[in-house]
Amino acid sequence: MGIKAQSSAHTTWLCKYHIAFSPKYRRKVIFNNIRASIGEILRDLCKYKDVEIIEGRLMPDYVHMLVSIPPKIGVSSFMGYLKGKSSLMIFDRHANLKYKFGNRKFWVEGFYVTTVGLNEATIQNYIREQEKSGLISDKLSSKEYIDSVKG
Repeated sequence: MGIKAQSSAHTTWLCKYHIAFSPKYRRKVIFNNIRASIGEILRDLCKYKDVEIIEGRLMPDYVHMLVSIPPKIGVSSFMGYLKGKSSLMIFDRHANLKYKFGNRKFWVEGFYVTTVGLNEATIQNYIREQEKSGLISDKLSSKEYIDSVKG
């Protein structure tokens, strides 16, 4: 696979980032009934900002993405947009979650990001393998435990 630079009016660029972020309290809601919905929301929001998802996986308690972000958008600005808008859209589609996440913040505050450079295939493989190892170790347990004292 060759290196594919993208172009806009006066710029040729190759800006790829490996990003990971998780839901508040690392709750395993992503593998519950809303996994497909979250994936659709993230894809739509990326498409709207002309961000290409090269590889992406919704893990039981975090999201892994390899994305190509145009240089006109800062990574932290894009992540603020992605996490903020997706939280609102998730709560709109799944109203029952507002009782678990009272303040309508679905994601944790921070995120992990690293530039990819020329080792894109290595990062893609890493993301794919994380899903496989996560499925084996987690056994797809999506049950949330309720505190018996407050419950």
